Amino acid sequence: MLVSLHVKNLALIEETEVEFGEGLNILTGETGAGKSILIGSVNLALGARFDKDMLRQGAESALVELMFTCPPEDGALRGKLQELDIPLEEDMVLISRRMQPGKNVFRINGESVAARQVREVAELLIDIHGQHEHQSLLHKKKHMEILDAYAGPAAQEALGLVEERYREAKRLREEMEENRLDSDALKRERELLAFEQQEIQDAHLTPGEDEVLEEEYRRMVNGKKIAEALGEAQMYAGNEDAGAGSALSRALRCMHGIVEYDRQLELLAQQLGQIDGLLSDFNRDMAQYQDSLTWDEQDFRQTEERLNLINRLKDKYGNTLEQILQAYEEKCQRLEKLADYDLYMQKLEQQYNKAQKALEQTCRKLTRIRRDSARTLTEALTQALRGLNFLTVQLQIQVQDGQGISAKGWDEVEFLISTNPGEAVKPLAQIASGGELSRIMLAIKTVLASRDDIDTLIFDEIDAGISGKTAWKVSEQLDKVAHAHQVICITHLPQIAAMADRHFVIEKDTKKDTTITRIRQLEGEENLQELGRLLGGDGMTDAVLGNAREMRQQALEHKH
Repeated sequence: MLVSLHVKNLALIEETEVEFGEGLNILTGETGAGKSILIGSVNLALGARFDKDMLRQGAESALVELMFTCPPEDGALRGKLQELDIPLEEDMVLISRRMQPGKNVFRINGESVAARQVREVAELLIDIHGQHEHQSLLHKKKHMEILDAYAGPAAQEALGLVEERYREAKRLREEMEENRLDSDALKRERELLAFEQQEIQDAHLTPGEDEVLEEEYRRMVNGKKIAEALGEAQMYAGNEDAGAGSALSRALRCMHGIVEYDRQLELLAQQLGQIDGLLSDFNRDMAQYQDSLTWDEQDFRQTEERLNLINRLKDKYGNTLEQILQAYEEKCQRLEKLADYDLYMQKLEQQYNKAQKALEQTCRKLTRIRRDSARTLTEALTQALRGLNFLTVQLQIQVQDGQGISAKGWDEVEFLISTNPGEAVKPLAQIASGGELSRIMLAIKTVLASRDDIDTLIFDEIDAGISGKTAWKVSEQLDKVAHAHQVICITHLPQIAAMADRHFVIEKDTKKDTTITRIRQLEGEENLQELGRLLGGDGMTDAVLGNAREMRQQALEHKH
């Protein structure tokens, strides 16, 4: 259950906190007061796109926090939190998002998480019905999603197996198509593979060989430059008259001649002796390196040719020796397959036929589940629709063979409806108005809510396009859902607002020449005042208040 919503520096909201309760939570307000900010805030906390224009003017960052309860019996939610390594404190889940241009920070119970992980947790906590979601009923794809959601774990398990087997059959079919060759193409590919295999094999490549050769080649190419530099270095550091070695030897003799007069000079003499020793080691090592600098034209040509060969192979088969050797293995495997091409294709076709048969078997199982569920869903939806003032409604959920198999099976699912006596059922897109679609979606949400474990349902203007008796029916249906789930509903109809267990109003106010939006819970007579405003009277007369009081009493009698 959603316990509280805390919003700071978002749009017209400076800072507000709303505490929701069980049952039916109703939010009303004047047009333009910012009712959509509530749904927007919740969606932002759950990962919706944030635009810098949403930030309150003058603020550097915005914050949205949602606090949910997590009862001990909610194993799915607790398992997901444990999977994400998120601690659970006092059976509560706090989802927060701090937003500023170019930066977003999501947290669950204080732990930084990705937006994807927030969505995974949110799917187990809340279901949001936006203002235009009912329009999705015009697309048959949505019909299949609704039926599969109603069918529950059995459908989900079968659907997962269909997707897995579909991918395997598709992979095998593509492999067959890619490898289907006529005799001439088969001969050409065999000859090319044999040539490439032999070309790599004849090179006798060793991993790391190219790096050693490149280093040796650089040394050979720059041998003259190296020799000249070493000669000059030897002149400066060696033991000739102008060299550092000769100068150090003379300095050391001078020090040895005076150390007997002062013990402190012994340390200086030792330091100079260490320098002399290091320089002698350097000169000896350099002389050995110079002796190794031999130029052999044949070695140079062989190194150059070897490098050219390796680079040609890299151009053809890969950027590294490891990739070339991997290409060699792949060509050997491919040649082995083509060595007995007919047998290879026969085995591949057998594997594909087996995979296709398994896929069709799973599709049949999924179809049976869908058709069984379609019958019970039709009954449940028809009952729910009659409760929403569709008194003569006829509903059919067709599950028919589609054109081919996809990752969703081979079915096409479509909802057909007739809302008037004597009319044949037709697709929703052909007959349903916006108000009717809204009620149909409410019926679907009502039926699905009885099947899932999501505690909180949010409806944003589910009452679009309805009034009068129909509005009362929608109100009663929302109250029915609220007996098993927490419902948060934004509405402009007094019939729905009258049914509230908790009634909140969203208001605009001016503070120091700045417009702010606030949300507060109504108490006592405030509830009747707001119902009177929704009734649309010219003023808050006794008659308007009397109508509001009568409407509230009618709602309370229904609730009890």
